[in-house]
Amino acid sequence: QVQLVESGGGLVQAGGSLRLSCAASGRTFNYHIVGWFRQAPGKEREFVAAKRWSGGNTIYADSVRGRFTISSDNAKNTVYLQMDSLAPEDTAVYYCALQQVSRNVYAPELYDYWGMGTQVTVSS
Repeated sequence: QVQLVESGGGLVQAGGSLRLSCAASGRTFNYHIVGWFRQAPGKEREFVAAKRWSGGNTIYADSVRGRFTISSDNAKNTVYLQMDSLAPEDTAVYYCALQQVSRNVYAPELYDYWGMGTQVTVSS
């Protein structure tokens, strides 16, 4: 079992930055995939970014590439999402998720564990 807890959300003005954290407890392994997703009101959950828990390539949605950065601190068992140049369309609940076996990282239904989410609101 793995537990994921997100933090770091809040209200920020357009152009500002936030750093989200996803702290994991339980059995995590370097080859696990960790992803960030977001869901705005009335919309489906969408992929934001993903990486292996340790090392490996990073993958981003086109809408956030160049503005968001996913990283991890294995010593703290925590994955981060640094979000810069935020825009109102980034407003959503942000979730981290873990995939035990590397499959399609873009598909939320293929992730095995989810956090409860953290709200990010960007004002114009």
